[in-house]
Amino acid sequence: MYILTNSYFKYKMNDKIKFELEFPIHASPQLLYQYLSTPSGLSEWFADNVNSRGELFTFIWDDSEEQAKLLTKKSGERIKFKWLNEEDEDSPVFFEMRIQVDEITKDVSIMVTDFADEDEVEEAKMLWDNQISGLKQVLGSA
Repeated sequence: MYILTNSYFKYKMNDKIKFELEFPIHASPQLLYQYLSTPSGLSEWFADNVNSRGELFTFIWDDSEEQAKLLTKKSGERIKFKWLNEEDEDSPVFFEMRIQVDEITKDVSIMVTDFADEDEVEEAKMLWDNQISGLKQVLGSA
């Protein structure tokens, strides 16, 4: 289950709504980062297969294929992608997965920032919930 954070933003960027989700997860940040940032790790839970050439990642599901450009990554902390099928090349729309560790409790969460059309936000949240559930199963933390 996801937790909607107080930093939920509802504003439009190129007709997309930005949203942020928090998923508590029982895994070390170092292990988790491997599943968020490598093609082999992403193939375990995010897509059926993932290939990369430099900054270009190809995500394959059944008969569909999507490409994303790696915008930024910080080892052990975050990774940010931009789907290349966005109509506007200069669009600020992206998706990001950040690993957040509570300094006091040491609880680990994945913070997901994504964008969706206004009428697809709830569906996008459910998709992330399903994807992260798959990740938790792979990690044995479900």
